[in-house]
Amino acid sequence: MPDIGSTLREARTGSGIDLGEVENRTKIRARYLRAIENEQWDELPGPVYAKSFVRTYADYLGLDSRALVEEFKREYERPAEHETRPVSPLPRDRERGRARRAPRVPSWAPVALVLVAVVVALYLVGTHSSNNSATPTSAHASARHREHRAHRRTITAFVKPTTVKLELVPTAPVYVCLVNGSGAKLIPGQVFDPGQTIPTETASKLMLTLGNASVQMKVNDVPVKVAPSSTSIGFLLEPSGNSSLPPSQQPRCT
Repeated sequence: MPDIGSTLREARTGSGIDLGEVENRTKIRARYLRAIENEQWDELPGPVYAKSFVRTYADYLGLDSRALVEEFKREYERPAEHETRPVSPLPRDRERGRARRAPRVPSWAPVALVLVAVVVALYLVGTHSSNNSATPTSAHASARHREHRAHRRTITAFVKPTTVKLELVPTAPVYVCLVNGSGAKLIPGQVFDPGQTIPTETASKLMLTLGNASVQMKVNDVPVKVAPSSTSIGFLLEPSGNSSLPPSQQPRCT
């Protein structure tokens, strides 16, 4: 099969189309288009960008984008370790046992319940004592008001969040694909440069694909480290915690 870059260049020039027109129609920058035609893959932000750009460029020219992307994977993309490792099926008895297993209770849950019970008991005791005593002075009333607010803050601190908020700040060109638990695209596969604003999104569940690690990330206002990888980087973000997604489970916006 001819080189990917030469195939795209010959199709474009044969149709009398210049790079400026391709840039306007595909929203891919001309310098990236030129790098693809010259097969200068190091000029692109990462392999996820390269496959996405090749697919979009080929579709615009009416070429077989799937074949070109597969050629790119064969020539330039190394499979991740977990993709080459054989997966042994679980015995049926173990599968049934896992299906019947009840959800694991977080280790901090009993401690939280005890603390909440203590706070509620203290609040009830304080209320009972107040009803049985004489009318308090203004100083005592103010102290009880502050104590009541402290109790409310303590109880609120143990309320489990039901949504997850994602904040991203690019430190270099980075590809972002973000979907919610229903599969709706919140950020539909876009490259962000430093200085650009990536929208903050909130949902009960988020699935994220990053082209590289050039981003500062916060989940529910807590910083999350994004480790560099030779492939795309994926996260499953839920109120109960965050976990990594292998490439086969990462959302694809293109």
